[in-house]
Amino acid sequence: MARKFIQQFGPADRVDQVFLASQKQLRVNKNGNSYLQVELADRSGSISARMWNAGEHEARQFEDGDYVRVEGNTQLFQGALQLIAVKIAKAKGDEIDEADFMPLTPADIDKLIGRLTKHLRGMTNPSLRTLADCFLIDQAFMAKFTRAPAGVKNHHAYVGGLLHHVVQLMDLVAVVTPLYPQVDGDLLLMGAFLHDMGKTDELSYDKGFAYTDEGQLIGHLVMAVGSLERKVLESEKLSGEPFPAELVLRLKHMIVSHHGEYEFGSPKLPMTLEATALHLLDNLDAKLHSFHRLIRDDPNVESNWTTYHANLGRKFYKGSVGGDA
Repeated sequence: MARKFIQQFGPADRVDQVFLASQKQLRVNKNGNSYLQVELADRSGSISARMWNAGEHEARQFEDGDYVRVEGNTQLFQGALQLIAVKIAKAKGDEIDEADFMPLTPADIDKLIGRLTKHLRGMTNPSLRTLADCFLIDQAFMAKFTRAPAGVKNHHAYVGGLLHHVVQLMDLVAVVTPLYPQVDGDLLLMGAFLHDMGKTDELSYDKGFAYTDEGQLIGHLVMAVGSLERKVLESEKLSGEPFPAELVLRLKHMIVSHHGEYEFGSPKLPMTLEATALHLLDNLDAKLHSFHRLIRDDPNVESNWTTYHANLGRKFYKGSVGGDA
């Protein structure tokens, strides 16, 4: 029987297939009974699953990052689709099709790397171009940068998601900067490349997505500044010239301010034109990607509207179900 992907699930669907498991937790409800909670994923998205009356024995059957075979039923709870499992077991090798869990193919990755390289090597600022080369020739960094997700659960949360997000953001920069000659296009382009690079080590993504200890304790903003400092030293050795101090300062500011608001974890507010543009364009790409997925994956298939998303304070209009919108 053909696989049904998570984005195709509706309420009250019977499920019996393989998923990638992460964020496993053995929890206790208000009545004191233990249950197992786990995030299940395939290439189309993720869904939270719960297995009632589960204990240590059930929790030991698999680990985060394992492929698991799950039997159960979907249901709507507070506007969100979840899966109530009756059985979760580590999947056998012949039950796993890796293609079911890779939203980007190797060919997609290669195309994105080509676009990334074209953007970076097209910069006219020699200091920034040399700095970019120090990243591009670092095989260990690029191997992680092209595999990492942009997040554990939110926007671009898939293998290669960070690369996809960064290249889309650089494409936006290339379109916007000619309209605003007062903005330094090379600086903004480099900021787009660097802003989330700390996620290559903030997150673990060999099997399933989670935060590393360093990621939990320090975070990708601080980690990115440290990586930038190391690469600046390498670029100075490569060029034989000192890297402009103010240029380093402006790049660091773009990294630490790109979340835009203190409440969103930004230690500084954007205080340059390039930092302001980076925050706005980054937010545009992340929000449109996330909202598109909410609309596409919405379980409320018979309605013109999605279910209400309490964290966003709204529901989204999908257009006429009959296609006449």
